Amino acid sequence: MVGGGITGLTTAYRLTQIANRQAQPFDVLLLEASGRLGGVIGTMQQDGLLLEQGPDCFLAAKPWGVRLCEELGLQDELISTTTQHRQSFIVRAGRLLPVPQGFYLMAPGSWRSFLTTPIFSWPGKLRMALDLVLPRRTDPRDESLAQFVTRRLGREALERMAQPMVGGIYTADPQYLSMRATMPQFLDMEQQHGSVIRALLRRQPQTHPTAQGTSGARYGLFVSLRRGIQTLVDTLLERLPPETVRLHTPVQHVQRLPETGRWVVHLAEQPGLEADAVCLCLPAPQAGQMLHAVDATLAAGLQAMRYASSATVNIVCRRDQIAHPLDGIGFVVPAIEQRSLIACSFSSVKFAGRAPQGQVLLRAFVGGALHPQQLACSDAAMQQAVLQDLRTLLGMTGEPLSMRTARHLEAMPQYHVGHLERVAHLQTLLAAWPGLVLAGNAYHGVGIPDCIHDAERAAETVLSTLASSL
Repeated sequence: MVGGGITGLTTAYRLTQIANRQAQPFDVLLLEASGRLGGVIGTMQQDGLLLEQGPDCFLAAKPWGVRLCEELGLQDELISTTTQHRQSFIVRAGRLLPVPQGFYLMAPGSWRSFLTTPIFSWPGKLRMALDLVLPRRTDPRDESLAQFVTRRLGREALERMAQPMVGGIYTADPQYLSMRATMPQFLDMEQQHGSVIRALLRRQPQTHPTAQGTSGARYGLFVSLRRGIQTLVDTLLERLPPETVRLHTPVQHVQRLPETGRWVVHLAEQPGLEADAVCLCLPAPQAGQMLHAVDATLAAGLQAMRYASSATVNIVCRRDQIAHPLDGIGFVVPAIEQRSLIACSFSSVKFAGRAPQGQVLLRAFVGGALHPQQLACSDAAMQQAVLQDLRTLLGMTGEPLSMRTARHLEAMPQYHVGHLERVAHLQTLLAAWPGLVLAGNAYHGVGIPDCIHDAERAAETVLSTLASSL
């Protein structure tokens, strides 16, 4: 495995498990260019605070993350968002307004809350209601989030709700974000019910999604780990033999030996390593850069995949410095509001045990595909821009007790229109090279559970290659 993020770690863990059970065991080696594992995942603990520099939770409804945690004995570490304040907010005209009850990412599931919300104007609400009578789309081709929402629900629904809610998940530009790759359930709603709103109304009354873990414990929509997401990384590492992982080991390129069909992984300052299979658990452009000598077409396809950069800013302050009641888990900011922030989590409200009594921990998000200029700022300038927004939106006063910025450069793959077709084409090209495997968040999903699932698929592919070579 090349790349020590959650995908590479999980792949190594799965293969190590299999190797230990095999009558003819095989060696597993994980190479990581940096001095740490986990990729964008990173948890810091200091002065009673728990700071997540990367993701702070994952979807329980996608079962692979919860299952792996339970398998690793972390079921008692899994925690859900606080039951007291599970609502979220959206910014309009400098005010935080609650997302209407029953609203699902872009469309209402409850008439009463939809009709009474001030998030949308009355003309906007009437346009959204036209979704009930508009005909189904017959064109089978992929379309963007912006095209779909504007067609079904109108421009205001896109700008005021879908862009910040859906686009924010993927730090994406809705003009390019693929519906088929990211939100296929809404396409199904249109085709099966003739209307997104009708489909959501028919789902009522339904409790918000939960996931049933294998241990029988039930979790909320989002789950985290009591001591931070880094716990998952550390536990996976503990399950690997020490000789399995090599840090500070950058890979230059990969080569196939035509006479044997084996692979050579060329390192920067060490002799090359020969292997029966190589799994590149890297951002697609980095994987492509390593494969030019193998398949120029495959390499070009990987390097053509686009990424966005973002940053998280953890802000610690006293509770009495914030006027807002913080009676939710956070807020998102539509791009048309022209703020520096794209979202902010009330981390110490969202999950218990994140800050000492009397203190508040906030996690602000900046950058993404719509605000790339934010990443050109210094940390100090970025923090001041964030504070300016928080003073306006939350009534924050004074200076924070501390702030910490983490940048994630070119870390979020952009699932542009046609993404599924591009990935299928890459898989076709990849089939010509037995023993070469691609895995990570660039292909089948961007979240932690998606990466874990892709790692498990990668391990199965590697195992098939090894079985055929014996």
